[in-house]
Amino acid sequence: MSNQQESHKNNIDYGPLAGLIGVWEGNHGTDVSPGKPDKIKTDTEKSYRERWVFEAISPVVENHDQKLRQLVADTNAWRGTPSTAGKNAGEPFHAQRGYWVWDPAIKMVLNSFAVPRGIVINAGGTVEPGATSFELVAEAGSETYGICQNPFLIENFKVVRYILKVKLIGNDRIEYEQDTQLQIKGRGLMHHTDANQFKRVS
Repeated sequence: MSNQQESHKNNIDYGPLAGLIGVWEGNHGTDVSPGKPDKIKTDTEKSYRERWVFEAISPVVENHDQKLRQLVADTNAWRGTPSTAGKNAGEPFHAQRGYWVWDPAIKMVLNSFAVPRGIVINAGGTVEPGATSFELVAEAGSETYGICQNPFLIENFKVVRYILKVKLIGNDRIEYEQDTQLQIKGRGLMHHTDANQFKRVS
C-alpha cells in the first residue's frame, strides 16, 4: 500500500511524513566512525546496508490540545553489502526504535528514538507540510530537542549534537545524511557521519 493510500485509508494528513510510510532498503551506506580509528580501514568495512520501516499510527494521537500524526519507526543496519557481509549478514551493528511525529499546528517534525546503548534522542525542526527535504537537530542540554545518555557515554563518548538531513525523491527513493557530534575523552570533538540511499520495497 502506498503512502497516499495509507493516508486516505486512515483519513489522516501526515504532512511531510506521508512520503516515509513503507519499507525502505539501502545497500550503499557509508559509516565513518571516530570511536576506534584503527578498526575501520577499508571502504568495504565502512560500508553498510540498512532497512527502515515506517508504520502509520491511526487515529490521530491527542495530547490535550495537540493533534499529533505519528509513525512508528524501526531501523536496522548491517556491516558490508549483501556480497561482502558473509557470516555477519544477520547481525545488525546498529538498531533503533522510535516515533516520527508531525504537529501541523506548529509545523513541527520530531524524530524521537532510542538506541539500545543507553541513549535517547529527540531531534526536531520546523518543516512545511509539503516539504520533501528537511533537517532535524538535537542538542545536549536542550529541554525540547535534546539528548539523554548513560553515564559511560557521558564520560567517554558524549553526544553533544545530532543532525539528520532527509530528502525524499519521488515516491520510491530517500537519501539521508547524519552527523553525530561526539565529545570523546582525550580526543576532543569529533564527527561520526553516516549516509545512505534507499529504495522503497513496499
